[in-house]
Amino acid sequence: MAEETQIDTPSASKIELPGRGRRQVKIGTVVSNKMTQTVVVKVEKLITDRLYHRRLKKTAKFAAHDELSCGVGDTVAIVSSRPLSKTKRWRVREILKRAE
Repeated sequence: MAEETQIDTPSASKIELPGRGRRQVKIGTVVSNKMTQTVVVKVEKLITDRLYHRRLKKTAKFAAHDELSCGVGDTVAIVSSRPLSKTKRWRVREILKRAE
């Protein structure tokens, strides 16, 4: 009385490899381009103070890999990437607005 048991094995068509997912994108202003292929981007965000309910402006600086030759004052979009150096974890995706 040997009953056959079926084991469900996933077929090759059903298996999906995990993608990279959504990359973080931030928009900021270039404040320094003195390094080779690296720019420093200042990103501002508004937060609300928990106690006083006032709007505060917080800034953060990110080192980004630049192949588009950005200038100081340009508004750029940066996207997260693998670590490129000790401080670089971002790449410049596009230049949104050139400085005047």
